[in-house]
Amino acid sequence: MKQEMKPWIRNLLIITFLTIFILGACAPAAISENRDRNEFQAVEGAAPAAPAEEPVAGEFDSGIVPEQANQTGERIVIKNANLTIVVPDPAESMARISNMAEEMGGFVVSANMYKQQLNNGIEVPRVSIVVRVPAIQLNEALELIRSESDEAPQNESLSSEDVTSNYVDLQSRLKNLEAAEAQLSEIMQDARRTEDVLAVYSQLVQTREQIEVIKGQIKYYEESAKFSSITTELIADAAVQPIEIGGWKPEGVARQAIESLLRTMQFLISALIWIIIYLLPVLLVLFLIFILPLILIFRAWRKRRSAKKVEQKEPKAS
Repeated sequence: MKQEMKPWIRNLLIITFLTIFILGACAPAAISENRDRNEFQAVEGAAPAAPAEEPVAGEFDSGIVPEQANQTGERIVIKNANLTIVVPDPAESMARISNMAEEMGGFVVSANMYKQQLNNGIEVPRVSIVVRVPAIQLNEALELIRSESDEAPQNESLSSEDVTSNYVDLQSRLKNLEAAEAQLSEIMQDARRTEDVLAVYSQLVQTREQIEVIKGQIKYYEESAKFSSITTELIADAAVQPIEIGGWKPEGVARQAIESLLRTMQFLISALIWIIIYLLPVLLVLFLIFILPLILIFRAWRKRRSAKKVEQKEPKAS
């Protein structure tokens, strides 16, 4: 009986040790996720960054992939861009942007074209397209997209996120979990009792699930660092052109009406401010100095007069 207990106790201790080891390897994940959430909230509340003409130092301008970046000390930066431009034909511009992304070695993530109805009832096409291009060609791709329009972009923003520390943490966790998986596999091969096999198998399944999740996160960082995302809104030129009927532009009349309304409102508000701050206090002081004493004197005189009338009526009654 004692000979059977020794392997059971040994396997139980090993399983307990590996469980503690796995939990310790997963602890940095919660810290990393909280740090990512805080950083994301801080970036979200900040104003959009202006488009950079030159690549940021430390990015993959030399073609270094994330696996090499971890060894050479290069930063892993995810860069994404958003812009809105006015084009003559959104459908043709969408096709050219798609071809541009494929020629650069990238791909189209999504492309949607829908109808936009103007105030005059005319329907014009509008396109939203998302492409991914190699990060080292992001600036070149943005220039080509801007060239689709003769006007400056209505909206343009460029965001960067440094995920180097998260990437290194994930790699460390992956090594620890793979080591734990190998040890659990050895224990499972040596286990003889059914309960030992089931306990080790349960820990092995959980460890492999965590390994797959971490591998997915690492792959996401690698792909996002290699390929930058560009979200482009293509607006038809007719949608932004001013309405003109026989040389008469309604927007000009509307602008004049709005300006007159604003001037009138400005005058009324200014008059109200003068009344509240200046006129009311002056009237109050005049009332206290001149009007109120007269009112009090008049009331006192009426009281005295009423009293005299009462006195004159009393002797006649007697």
